[in-house]
Amino acid sequence: MYSEDFERGHNVERNAEDVYSKPVRAGKRTYFFDVKSTKGNNDFYLTITESKRRQERDGSFTFDKHKIFLYKEDFEKFQEGLQDAVKYIMHDLLHDAPIRNYSSREEDSAEEGTF
Repeated sequence: MYSEDFERGHNVERNAEDVYSKPVRAGKRTYFFDVKSTKGNNDFYLTITESKRRQERDGSFTFDKHKIFLYKEDFEKFQEGLQDAVKYIMHDLLHDAPIRNYSSREEDSAEEGTF
């Protein structure tokens, strides 16, 4: 990551206002899709955050978080790339193998550390 990209994202995030948020729970991970507006509410962007709960040696929990800033000028190309990559995995690599779906019961058990 280039320093100007980090600084741009950090500055925008600090002055951002939340417009919409959609959490998606998937096993031990939660993905957050957050729409934010810039200061002055004259522009919008998306942050995608992956949050994974991790148990420390002392028994406490921490969360590893990774964030992507996605700006409106990149929406279309990002969507195309994501769709192409998912299609490739599902059709060319996995063929007819079923994709594992997590039920809420499995997610709750996974968070508690039981299986």
